[in-house]
Amino acid sequence: MSEKKNSDDNTEISTTSQDLETQALSQSSDADESEKERFEQTGSSTDLKEIEADDEDDDEEEEEEEAQEGMTLLDHLRELKKRLLRAFMAIGLGFLLCYSFAEPLFNFLVQPLLAVLPEGGKMIYTGLPEAFFAYLKVAFVAGLFVASPLVFYQIWAFISPGLYDEEKRYILPIAFFSAFFFISGGAFAYYVVFPFAFPFFLSYSSETIEAQLKMDEYLSLALQMLFAFGLIFELPLFAFFLSKMGLVTAKAMRRFRRYAILVNFIVAAILTPPDPISQLAMAIPMLALYEVSIWVAYYFGKKEETPEEDPKEAPK
Repeated sequence: MSEKKNSDDNTEISTTSQDLETQALSQSSDADESEKERFEQTGSSTDLKEIEADDEDDDEEEEEEEAQEGMTLLDHLRELKKRLLRAFMAIGLGFLLCYSFAEPLFNFLVQPLLAVLPEGGKMIYTGLPEAFFAYLKVAFVAGLFVASPLVFYQIWAFISPGLYDEEKRYILPIAFFSAFFFISGGAFAYYVVFPFAFPFFLSYSSETIEAQLKMDEYLSLALQMLFAFGLIFELPLFAFFLSKMGLVTAKAMRRFRRYAILVNFIVAAILTPPDPISQLAMAIPMLALYEVSIWVAYYFGKKEETPEEDPKEAPK
């Protein structure tokens, strides 16, 4: 009996221990499942957040593309009208400001010519309103140079909707340097070309030939040269902009150098009076600016993805 009782007690103990082990395993499995569920919920919520963020980025990109691509012809015309109005307003304000100093500005503009005229030499005008319109013309040109930063900004701002975000970052610097190079070109014409060209033209005066210069003719020549040199000095800036967009490369500019030389002389012949001195005075700086533009395109343009940079690619 006692042996039977002991066996029964052992059986009950083993059964109890098995039940405890089973209960512990079930509890651990329940804990693992709860942790797994919690992990899955956390992971799913994180995935949802990532998906929502990606969707928001996609929506923003789509909105930007729609804003750029959704402009109709009328939208572009309205934008052009707005930019032109702002540019003309800036020029008008510059004109009103400079008209107050029209006479000193005119005296400054004719100084390179008066410096090479014989002693007591003066300019003449043959029409009653000629001097008045000459002052208006001087004030307008001076106002354009003064307002050139705003004018160039309106030009580049009109182009900006068609650019990428990375390219739009250069709008303000390009507008500033556009005005800087434009003014630099006019200064180059005034301080370098005028003192070189005017003595040559007046060297044909003699005892039987006297130069009597009209205000209107001189202003037409001088202002034409100022504008022309202001425009050609924009060449390195255009090379920078086009090379950043990948439209031109230093290699292509070197390859077309011989054609560029021909085009430079043709442009100089169009923009200057029909004499070889003026044409050479413009063509030579244009050639130098073209070489500078090659270096600008080389250093700032988009680089081709090559394993090693070829030293032959540097401008020559």
